[in-house]
Amino acid sequence: MIEVLKQAIQGLDVDYAEIRTERGESSSMNWLGPVLEAIGTNFTLDGCVRACVKGGWGFATFTRPEDAAESARLAAKMAKLAASEKSNLAEVPPIIDEISDDFTIDPSSISLEEKRELLKKYNERMLADSEIVTTKAMYRDTKKSIILCTSEGTELTKHETYCGAMLAAVTKDGANVQRGYKSVGDRRGYETVLNLEELADEAVKTARDLIRAPKADGGMYPVILDPLLTGVFTHEAFGHLSEADFVYENPKAREMMTLGRRFGPDFLNIVDDGSIKGDNGFIDYDDEGVKKGKTYLIKNGILSGRLHSRETAGIMGETPSGNARAMSAAFRPIVRMTSTFIENGESSFEDMLEGIENGVYACGALGGMTDLERFTFSSIIAYKIENGRITTPLRDVMLSGNVFETLANIEMLGNDMTRFGGLSGCGKDNQFPLPVSVGAPHVRIKDVLIG
Repeated sequence: MIEVLKQAIQGLDVDYAEIRTERGESSSMNWLGPVLEAIGTNFTLDGCVRACVKGGWGFATFTRPEDAAESARLAAKMAKLAASEKSNLAEVPPIIDEISDDFTIDPSSISLEEKRELLKKYNERMLADSEIVTTKAMYRDTKKSIILCTSEGTELTKHETYCGAMLAAVTKDGANVQRGYKSVGDRRGYETVLNLEELADEAVKTARDLIRAPKADGGMYPVILDPLLTGVFTHEAFGHLSEADFVYENPKAREMMTLGRRFGPDFLNIVDDGSIKGDNGFIDYDDEGVKKGKTYLIKNGILSGRLHSRETAGIMGETPSGNARAMSAAFRPIVRMTSTFIENGESSFEDMLEGIENGVYACGALGGMTDLERFTFSSIIAYKIENGRITTPLRDVMLSGNVFETLANIEMLGNDMTRFGGLSGCGKDNQFPLPVSVGAPHVRIKDVLIG
């Protein structure tokens, strides 16, 4: 296959060309209450060619290897039509490599019947609780082989395996409907979805607590965020601002995201690290063949880096970070996060509670939105903090504010940093769900607006 791909782009009259194929197989299933709604397997083969001429790009897709050469000609033709001034691709060394995920149990070696019985067991465990009116249980695994060849000599083969599940339990009291859920998913093999009984029980407990919980009183509070909510906040409210394509296309973002600007206390470090094997956001090399490592976005409270493709790095005169990613070979690579998290602090959770007379402990991420520096997030569940102790559960807790002010108001970082994957992923430019990881320790923040 590599020889076919190399020949397809050989001799093109372009500044740069790349060709990528992706062969995949997947299995999935969904339970809704006691009903198995869907179950099946899927096989795909996608391919694409991307060409650059004087800064103009052409992109063409194919599904049969014998169509690769024609797609390459089409991509080159489109690139010439879009040409303007000059190509700005930061230089990187060509890569010849083949990599595979490390795991003990290959999901593709497990029968669909066995996967069904495993998910059914978790689903029935949640349904067995008398207060649960319905459930949702989802399973998905994918196995991909990706080949990338470029006109500069890169020949890269990647074998990726993902496995994950989501468990949700629903309670109802009149018009009040509440849901607790847990999601896992990463590149550590079928073992990721084994022994999830405790997560099923936690989903049930959250739903039961929420149906009885009062709404939070609005106002400004000292807040402790759990690692999952902090990780999602870091990804959504700050990580996307660090993607260089957004920065250089947006004058206001360029003004806000000036390297060297202080964004938080000295102990705050935020990184994007796609090199952590097993993480949902692990890539090793991005979809341009650039080696991925650790990129400090904030180091010691100072904005110190951003995420780049080769083009954004060339335009901005910075170093490629290995963050050009595509959801599949049917899409062009764009700047995306990998595994984005706040590094560990030194405080214990008990130390963080101390001194809070009236505060909120917010856990899990239900959803939210951002608008440049403004954000709004909802936690799955929250709890009152009274005189240094966690007390009453709260529902419908929404946190709002300015991301830069919130980062500056971080008072303490926990010593319990945890990274999360999941069944879903990140969305950008209609490429959803792209596998990513988020993470953080517990974080204590002063003066957060609760709605």
